[in-house]
Amino acid sequence: MGRTILIADADQSVRGKLSQALTRWGYAPVEAATDTEVFKSLEQEHPVAMLLDMNLSGGATRELLREVKQQKSEVVVIVIAAGVLCDDISALGADGDDFITKPINFEELEIRIRNLIKTRDKDAADPPDRKPRAPKFSFDQIVGRSPAMLETLRLARRVAESEVSSVLLQGESGTGKDMVAKAIHYSSKRAEHPFVAINCAALPANLIESELFGYEKGAFTDAKNRKEGLLEQANCNGTIFLDEISELDINLQAKLLRVCEEGSFRRVGGLSDVPFRARVIAASNRDLRQESEAGRFRLDLYYRLAVIQIDIPRLTDRDDDVLLLAQHFIDGARNGRRHIAGLTSEAIRRFQQYHWPGNVRELRNVIERAMILEDGEMISARYLPLGIAPRKESVSGARVIDADASIRLPRQGISLDQVETSLIRQALAQTSGNQTRAADLLGLTRDQLRYRWKKLRGIEGGATLTASAAA
Repeated sequence: MGRTILIADADQSVRGKLSQALTRWGYAPVEAATDTEVFKSLEQEHPVAMLLDMNLSGGATRELLREVKQQKSEVVVIVIAAGVLCDDISALGADGDDFITKPINFEELEIRIRNLIKTRDKDAADPPDRKPRAPKFSFDQIVGRSPAMLETLRLARRVAESEVSSVLLQGESGTGKDMVAKAIHYSSKRAEHPFVAINCAALPANLIESELFGYEKGAFTDAKNRKEGLLEQANCNGTIFLDEISELDINLQAKLLRVCEEGSFRRVGGLSDVPFRARVIAASNRDLRQESEAGRFRLDLYYRLAVIQIDIPRLTDRDDDVLLLAQHFIDGARNGRRHIAGLTSEAIRRFQQYHWPGNVRELRNVIERAMILEDGEMISARYLPLGIAPRKESVSGARVIDADASIRLPRQGISLDQVETSLIRQALAQTSGNQTRAADLLGLTRDQLRYRWKKLRGIEGGATLTASAAA
């Protein structure tokens, strides 16, 4: 490739080893042992990158970096630190493009140099006004003015302004824990560093360890090369978001506790520690204290994560926000083909009466569905799902089944499965076994009706979904 790379290190033996490696990789190495030689080489050799030893300037590395960037902003700078000096590296500010620790892993260094130069060349080819900006997120994008939500956001802002290393977000599914996590990250001093998210419930137990911690070459059969894990991608000053952490295997919980306690970890198959200074934000839709008492979650990890615990309120506890969020989703879903202004008075009443078990996620999906089906300029109660919608007439004039009117509860009560079974039976009876019309009466699709019936009656040996099933 013939591109010049400047090696700035006072140690001649280190410069020699780096020069040999760079030559093998196709680069043209240039050596500098002092600050003066660095600036002379920058002017005469026009290097594409520089490997800078952190101790070259006797502790004045930040000032040297700033001067280098002022003179040659296009030069990629990789800082070489002796040992685990993550805090010192972060103190250098944004002038260093990357860092690597001694003893140097040359395989890793080659990859980092290649990727940084490739990124630099791509940035140079793209005009600044055309470069896509990194997605940001702020507290202002979280919709809510109810007292419960305002208190939650007040606490989250305090966390963002702090240097607390561990945060626990607890709340039901669909309450917006991921949005609060993003807002904390992008409103903190870590905003320019990576926000790395992983859903602990989405990966098999045999994969999540290597995804989190990474692995060394040869750690197992298919480990052809070293892989950087998500913890490592969060870098020194980023944020790692562990969603559904209650699903994490108990053995991995012990390893995660070590990461939080000691500020380091090892890749799978690794022999040396990797520094870790990211903030950990964990989220759970279960009460981790109760999970710990039941033996399903490590109590010591719970205490370590819950340095600050933020409870995200349910939508049913945010009555003032239901209509505010509904209008927000309506405004966000508009397109050139239709214009829906808001909700009818009947739809408003239904929204206010409903308990929203799926929380904000359910509300958003209800709005999206209604906007697709609605013919008018306002969302009416006509296209709201079962449970939210009022009684309505089918095409043949048959009245849709209403649980309150059709089922008389005995004193000891009945299960929800019995209620659902009864509703499906009545819908099939009214439509003479027509599954499509029965599904319409219940506010379901035909496939949803069949799925629910199989779930209730059992796929193997269960009753067939016909008019006879309604008898």
